Amino acid sequence: MATNEASKLIKLSDTQETITSADEDIRNYDVKDREGADLGKVDDLLIDPDENKVRFMEVASGGFLGIGQDKSFIPVDAITGISEDEVRIDQTRSTVAGAPAYDPELVNDTSYYNEVFGYYGYSPYWTPGYAYPAFPYYRYA
Repeated sequence: MATNEASKLIKLSDTQETITSADEDIRNYDVKDREGADLGKVDDLLIDPDENKVRFMEVASGGFLGIGQDKSFIPVDAITGISEDEVRIDQTRSTVAGAPAYDPELVNDTSYYNEVFGYYGYSPYWTPGYAYPAFPYYRYA
């Protein structure tokens, strides 16, 4: 349901919520671009508590033991497939590398969400006509 206003998103790890089905929890899955290049791992999921939907993956890449990791938000709209331990997206590695810089302070900044959606070429979830991706069908409980 598009409301012309972005909901305040929260990291799933910062809540007591869980993904409805353990099979749908993609945290710690490898993320691959459309050509199969490794982009990192799904570190967390940003959820929309108003609509009970996942809106972004927080993807971590690089670093050692969590030190020096780069992070980025990728809209779930980019997901083209999920296997047992891997998420595929419809973007390239260079596109993800050039995405708006991740800043943990921007987790609740709607202008940042708008910038990320626009960068990847998707309509923001709060705009009229937006349709949540049919695949994957994330919902949390």
